[in-house]
Amino acid sequence: MMDMHCHVDLYPDYDEILKDISNTGSYVLSVTTVPSAFEGTRNLTRGIKNCRTALGLHPQLAHQRKSELALFDKLISETRYIGEIGLDGSRGFVENLDDQLLVFKHILNMCESFEDKILTIHSLNAVDMVLECLNEYPKSGIPVLHWFLATKKQVLKAVELGCYFSIGPAMLTSARARKVISWLPESRILLETDGPFAKVDGNILFPSSVKSVIEYLSNDWEKSLEDVQTILAGNLRALVSS
Repeated sequence: MMDMHCHVDLYPDYDEILKDISNTGSYVLSVTTVPSAFEGTRNLTRGIKNCRTALGLHPQLAHQRKSELALFDKLISETRYIGEIGLDGSRGFVENLDDQLLVFKHILNMCESFEDKILTIHSLNAVDMVLECLNEYPKSGIPVLHWFLATKKQVLKAVELGCYFSIGPAMLTSARARKVISWLPESRILLETDGPFAKVDGNILFPSSVKSVIEYLSNDWEKSLEDVQTILAGNLRALVSS
């Protein structure tokens, strides 16, 4: 199993999330929302096999924390994984899009100096702008679009740009999200939780929660649970070995 977008440092109970990661043996990508959280977050999971820490600057915090770009630049060589980054055009954040674009493009530009970055990207109500930025910085790395809500045309564009898509249990509660999932190529799908922010029936999600997505895909694809797990594991291998 895997959880390619998990805010490990923001869970209310560290023991609970760390135990879940260890018990499941999942490949977990622990994302950060500001560069100053990177070191502490990495230390949280230092002893856990298959847990990686991403360096991020969340678009909702871009206007407040753009001064941390210098720290981002200092830390970028310490991890292959970049995130959470991206753009957010939703109410309350759309007025800060200039700062978001400054931060996002700076990060993509920095990533182009490397050849191996994997990016986990937020695109809420800003899909076209995110795809335009990825097109502008084609050597920034492999994009993984997290909780991607888009039109079919936008999905096709994202696939053309080489994007992967991480989907989680909370997406299954939305008819719109399920429709988007039906458009995604099997070979580009990964799993996530977006815990502790994403919840199902009021309950915080943990890496072990992705079982519900595997079950959903098994029904949707008309494949056995084992076959779905094999496909997903192959997708993760393709991503990390590229």
